[in-house]
Amino acid sequence: MATFTWTPSVGASVALRPKVRRVAFGDGYEQRLAFGLNTKPEVWTLEFRGRTSLDAAAIDSFLRARGAVQAFDWVSPAGTSGKFTCEEWSRSLDEPNVETVRATFKQVFDLS
Repeated sequence: MATFTWTPSVGASVALRPKVRRVAFGDGYEQRLAFGLNTKPEVWTLEFRGRTSLDAAAIDSFLRARGAVQAFDWVSPAGTSGKFTCEEWSRSLDEPNVETVRATFKQVFDLS
């Protein structure tokens, strides 16, 4: 499995949305239950600012090669290693030969 090795700029953020099944009853009573084995996937919002066009193209090429289907190994800024996919990313040209790549990494739990 491929490993994403580029270090994001300072300011990365993580969001968590636990997987929960809810059953609501007519009298306002509600029951909640964690659903599945891996119930707290991390979603990271990342920026790679001030990169050369060559470095930004390498990041873009890595993400395109996986096409949001194939997972890759990555160590988050928090030090957590895992498997992630990237379903959305963008590149912007800030000035000649200076670019920013913005990406969202979603943690996945599969056997590959």
